[in-house]
Amino acid sequence: MGPSRAVLLPGTASDEVFVGRVFGRPLAEAGFSLVAPAARGVRECVEALDAAWSGTPLLVGGVSLGAHVATAWAVRHPGRCAGVLAALPAWLGPADGAPAALAASASAAAVEAAGVEAALTGVDGWLGDELRRAWPRYGTRLAGVLREAAGSRAPTAAELGGVAAPVGVAACVDDPVHPLEIARTWVDALPRGALRTTTLAALGADPESLGRAALAAYAEALG
Repeated sequence: MGPSRAVLLPGTASDEVFVGRVFGRPLAEAGFSLVAPAARGVRECVEALDAAWSGTPLLVGGVSLGAHVATAWAVRHPGRCAGVLAALPAWLGPADGAPAALAASASAAAVEAAGVEAALTGVDGWLGDELRRAWPRYGTRLAGVLREAAGSRAPTAAELGGVAAPVGVAACVDDPVHPLEIARTWVDALPRGALRTTTLAALGADPESLGRAALAAYAEALG
């Protein structure tokens, strides 16, 4: 019997609400119950994964930073992980000037200098709406969480090569912050990895499109 619970983590300064929109229904249709922790920051995300472990291997994953944290947890705890859903991975190993890390650092500086609304000037459409909803929930922790993410470490290619569990990777072909080439590099490094793609427009119109892509990739990786 496979895992019945899936623990999915949010991206940088995102939250469990967005995770639910992306993964809730696709996971339910696939027979999983979603656990979306209200975690803030890398340490809390790791603690949420540890707390979810109850003796049965888990399907874990997340969006962007959440995908990094969940995959790193799978590296450290191979016996606890039945599979990974990695949506929008942003880099491998140290951030080293990755677009998502630079964006997080710039956002932290802007939030500290002028506040949330000013920091989001020019961020329009569904992404602007999503950030304006999620960012205030972090309160005074927002800038610190953004800086922590910018300095965090993703799994290296060598570490990905040690993940025995199936990993479904999803990417947007037109996302400059989470480059498609990074997703391809992840899949190339994974022993049991597969990739499915969508677009930012599709994600904005239907957040579940990203969750469905990750689950389709996972199903292929599962074989």
